[in-house]
Parts: sequence; structure tokens; C-alpha cells
Amino acid sequence: MTRIDDTFARLRASGRKAFVSYIMAGDPDVATSLAVMQGLPDAGVDIIELGLPFTDPMADGPTIQLAGQRALEGGMTLDATLQVVRDFRVGDRTTPIVLMGYYNPIYARGVDLFLQQAVAAGIDGLIVVDLPPEEDAELCLPAQAAGLNFIRLATPTTDARRLPMVLRNTSGFVYYVSITGITGAAAAQATDVAPEVARIKASTDLPVIVGFGISTPDQARAIASVADGCVVGSAIVKDIGAGLPVAQVLANVAALAAGAHSA
Repeated sequence: MTRIDDTFARLRASGRKAFVSYIMAGDPDVATSLAVMQGLPDAGVDIIELGLPFTDPMADGPTIQLAGQRALEGGMTLDATLQVVRDFRVGDRTTPIVLMGYYNPIYARGVDLFLQQAVAAGIDGLIVVDLPPEEDAELCLPAQAAGLNFIRLATPTTDARRLPMVLRNTSGFVYYVSITGITGAAAAQATDVAPEVARIKASTDLPVIVGFGISTPDQARAIASVADGCVVGSAIVKDIGAGLPVAQVLANVAALAAGAHSA
């Protein structure tokens, strides 16, 4: 049982939906991103997705791309990202952290060394968007052997033939991408999401969390009501990019979390 598994067990027992937040490590600088991260649990965040900055983020929209650029320009690296996790763990040993990004930095580090460092730092799961199920032996299976959840994305174009392969080695939860396209590109609609979540849940016992296109408390409530929870990223990253004080960023996160938790 990972922290992710424990969190969903606790949420199920209390009849609550999960609120997952995404921030980019090192955006706009290490100190600010760590301060935001440290405040997320008290703002109602159940699971933190921490973005690993990368130069070619093909699944990300302009907001997340700019966050990655700000972080990279500030000198953010894989080592610095792991240090942010270590620093967070000094004061929080319970909130799950999912590292989300692309395979290149992990490949460059070497899978075995990366996994050792990730586990030691306190990471609980990975979302690596450019590694398909056909490459599970590359990272997914070693990660799970090391005790990390490997979370896979399903999309509106994941048909009945593809879905079993997507689900085969997924653990922790399934991340359903509510729209076709990049992050922050359109608004998610609960009427469209509900049948897709039901279709996925018919094939797995894992929680299904919906992300992309959620930016308001009302949207968070609507989407969480038809899934096991929701993810908000671009709306939070946009506040950070706009230079809002950390306290205001966290207040806005708290409103989003309250929306999801009221579903």
C-alpha cells in the first residue's frame, strides 16, 4: 500500500471525492514553489502532482509550458526537483506526491538510479506521458517493483480495444483526460465525462480521476460528482505565473478543493 492507496481508502471510507492539484517544480523559483507545495494539504489537496520541468512538453498547453520555461530558466533540474520533494517531506510524511513529466530526464539519469532517488526523496507515483504501455518494461514495471505507483492516462480516444492495455499495469489511479488536446485548452463537461468514467470503471477497480479543462469550483464539483475526484493544474499554475501572493494562490486552491469535496 502506497500513500496514494491509503489516501483513496481513507476518502472512500468517508464518502469523499479526491482533489488533486498540479504545480510545476521551481515555478517561478524554488522558494515560491516549495511554499505553495507546503500549503497545499491545508488548502484541501489530497494528492499533489509535481511537474518535472522539460524543454519539450508535448501534452501541455501554453500555461504549463510557460511554467516549465520559467522553472528551467531559473536553473531547475531533476536533482533540484527531488530536493523540493525532500524539503516538503521534512514537514509532511503523509500527503502523496506524484511526479509528472516526460521520460527524457529519467532516461538521461538512468532508470535504476532515478527510482532509487525518487523513492528515497519521498515520491509515491509517476505519470510519464510519453511512455506507452508497449514500453512498460522500460519504466513502469521497474517503478512498481520499487514501490511506486505508475499512473496511466486514458483519453476520449482510448477505445475498447486499447483500454485493457492501458489498464494492464496501471496502479494508484487512472487519470482520465476529459478533452482531446492539450492542457488548458477547453472546459470539461460532466455530461461528456460521466459515460467515459463509467466505461473505464467497468474494467478496473482503480479510482478514476478526471483532469484537463477544470478551472472553477463549480467545474470541480461537477466533474468530481461523476468520478472519484478531479485534477486542477492550469488554473493554479496561471495564478502562480501571474505573481499572486502565495496566500492568495492557496486561497484559490482551497475554493477549488471545497468544490470537489462537496460533490
